[in-house]
Amino acid sequence: MGYSINHIEDNGLNLVLLKDELNSTEVAILPEFGALLHSFRIRGRDRSVNVIDNYRDLLQVQNEIGRSFKSARLSPYPCRIPEGKYVYEGAPAEFNRKFVDGSSIHGLLYDKPFKVLQEFVNDQMASVSLQYRYEKDDLAYPFKYDCRVKYSLQGDSILRVETTVTNQSDGPIPIADGWHPYFQLGGKIDEWMLYFDSDSLIEFDEKLIPTGKLIKYDQFQRLQKIGTTELDNCFVLKDSNGHAVCELINPQNNLKVSFYPDRAYSYLQIFTPPHRKSIAIENLSAAPDCFNNKMGLILLPPGDSQSFTVRYRVSWS
Repeated sequence: MGYSINHIEDNGLNLVLLKDELNSTEVAILPEFGALLHSFRIRGRDRSVNVIDNYRDLLQVQNEIGRSFKSARLSPYPCRIPEGKYVYEGAPAEFNRKFVDGSSIHGLLYDKPFKVLQEFVNDQMASVSLQYRYEKDDLAYPFKYDCRVKYSLQGDSILRVETTVTNQSDGPIPIADGWHPYFQLGGKIDEWMLYFDSDSLIEFDEKLIPTGKLIKYDQFQRLQKIGTTELDNCFVLKDSNGHAVCELINPQNNLKVSFYPDRAYSYLQIFTPPHRKSIAIENLSAAPDCFNNKMGLILLPPGDSQSFTVRYRVSWS
């Protein structure tokens, strides 16, 4: 059979490994910390290349997941909520966990242990489904919901990631979804090429909170060298119509990542870290501070589900 699933231990990390045996493409998932994407490897001429900037071992995950959020699951909200405060149905709330800048950031599930629900292999793909049941873990979010993540490694080095949230509460709940992967293609990002299909940037204040204004921005609406550009911004994506809404290419080795989000992921957050060895490209269903500004926020009725899907294709361009 062309695909396989194995459970392995690597530097203290218990991983689920999906593999395309024919093409030697591999995907590793770390269930214990938010079901994060640990690696996505594609075979080159003489070696296997991992395009995900990950944590090297268990100790680093434990120490850094709440600071760097590499490949973190962003649920029930992405990015920042200033001072961790919001109001829902007239009731004020404040999240307990705060980032170094005083905001609450990247939701509540990024370090939660997900349970493996199902594994599936046939001659077209290998997939694993994982689940975390949120049970009012933080008093500032007094709701119950299920978060399921399904990773499917398919042909042509395509990884499909589908997240489904189900409201288990008695009333509607505010919710959004996103991912926080960092991509590494070799060398520094200054030499890489970037494209994303947006002409609108969400204006931020000095605390990276949306002001409510959109600014025209089309620098990367055509494939351009990143150069010295610094980004920590959120963009409104255009309708993909089936084509890649974002592409990242290292012209020095021709390694390329293409992004195909569904319509539920209508925002793209991009962050260039100071070390400039990788870049965070985050598919989001809502804008930062969506619990307050309502930009993309979903009010999910009791018993209802909402899915969010993105496909990544890694190739040699």
